[in-house]
Amino acid sequence: MASVNQTFVIVPRSAPAKAGASGRVANFDEIYADFPLGDGKVQSSRCAQCGVPFCQSACPLENNIPDWLMLAAEGRAEEAWRQCEATSTMPEICGRICPQDRLCEGSCTLEQSGWETVTIGSVERWLGDMAFEKGWVEPIRPRSEKGQSVGIVGAGPAGMAAADRLRSAGYAVTIYDRHDRAGGLLTYGIPGFKLEKHVVGRRVDRLADGGVEFRLGVDVGGDLPFAEVRAAHDAVLVATGVYQARRLTAPGCGSDGVVPALNYLIASNRKGFGDAVPAWDDGALNAAGKRVVVIGGGDTAMDCVRTAVRQGATAVTCLYRRDRENMPGSARETANAEEEGVVFEWLASPRAVLGGASGVIGVRAQRMALAAQGADGRWSVEAVPGGEFDLPADLVIEALGFEPEDLPTLFDTPDLALTDWRTIRTAGHTRATTLEGVFAAGDIVRGASLVVWAVRDGQDAAAEIDAWLTSRRRVAA
Repeated sequence: MASVNQTFVIVPRSAPAKAGASGRVANFDEIYADFPLGDGKVQSSRCAQCGVPFCQSACPLENNIPDWLMLAAEGRAEEAWRQCEATSTMPEICGRICPQDRLCEGSCTLEQSGWETVTIGSVERWLGDMAFEKGWVEPIRPRSEKGQSVGIVGAGPAGMAAADRLRSAGYAVTIYDRHDRAGGLLTYGIPGFKLEKHVVGRRVDRLADGGVEFRLGVDVGGDLPFAEVRAAHDAVLVATGVYQARRLTAPGCGSDGVVPALNYLIASNRKGFGDAVPAWDDGALNAAGKRVVVIGGGDTAMDCVRTAVRQGATAVTCLYRRDRENMPGSARETANAEEEGVVFEWLASPRAVLGGASGVIGVRAQRMALAAQGADGRWSVEAVPGGEFDLPADLVIEALGFEPEDLPTLFDTPDLALTDWRTIRTAGHTRATTLEGVFAAGDIVRGASLVVWAVRDGQDAAAEIDAWLTSRRRVAA
């Protein structure tokens, strides 16, 4: 029988249906649909099944992408799903929010040779959603109980991924998180138009149904001393993420109307859950009827500008000091923002926030030019003489990135070693910290990064914790 794979020479690339910009900005629904069954199979068949799968090597999880594309093309969707979940605890989430253009799809052999990439992320999402709908996602039911427990500080993607693997292996797992809902940035930092909350919720439900205990609204290091967490468990994983916002240092940045991106996004997401959010109701964290300037060029900045559009801002501008080609955020999200009416001021840096009696009235910016390329490939910038200009603004959102909290002080653990960037130092390529039985994973180790890397780190940490606890059981025996 003729193969249904390698059809890229006759089948053009086609993405799933996307809601039109004029309609989608009226709500926070996801803008992409899943593939219909036939389209998913056809697009999967475009894979070249090349001898060296650059898509796989570019994926932080090293997903078996060619294998599940081949199975999907052959109509063996459940088998394709099993390949997906073998290497990832969150395929349907990564399929939605990974910057595939910079990872698997950008490295696809077809993309590099001019045939256009396979729609890998969309197929991954399609398989994941189908798996939940058809009941292929099996409950966590360990074959046996280990008799040991693991405490996880942080209910974000790294903590959830680790909990999935550890509970599946038979460990009692408790996740602690300061928020009232699990999911971390998946729940409170990413808007619904990229990741609807029920998608995160069903992963949380699977963990809870499998026996993972969630202790939410608990601030480890505040309400609950870290020493008590260590005493309650045989091992501890720190997966807190990095939440401390980098702030503007320009004159006027302390004015009313200048807000950190995460505060703004959390308020919007809480409103979407139906929570009471006074700062949203009184307008402090609500863009309705305002001229908004977002400072930054990453995915968080794109989340902010697109949220502001949906809240009814009268104008939304993104100010970024480098050019489009050097923007760290996803090219797809930038294009979506432009379709929705966001104006980009490239090569422009804030110099001052202009204030009046009633708060912010504008941002004074400086035109910049690329100067020299560093060893890391990033371009430095320099000011263009006479290049100052003003942007009117009623709300300024700082999307400048995130830094770690001072965990040794917060946890009262002066022996917890940090790197020069204040992330947790781990031993070599392991996830072990300088505290015995304490491991770390995700952004708190590598710095602010991608969800897919947090998932990888959480899974790897779970494997290390399992090995460490197994060795202790053998010694005890």
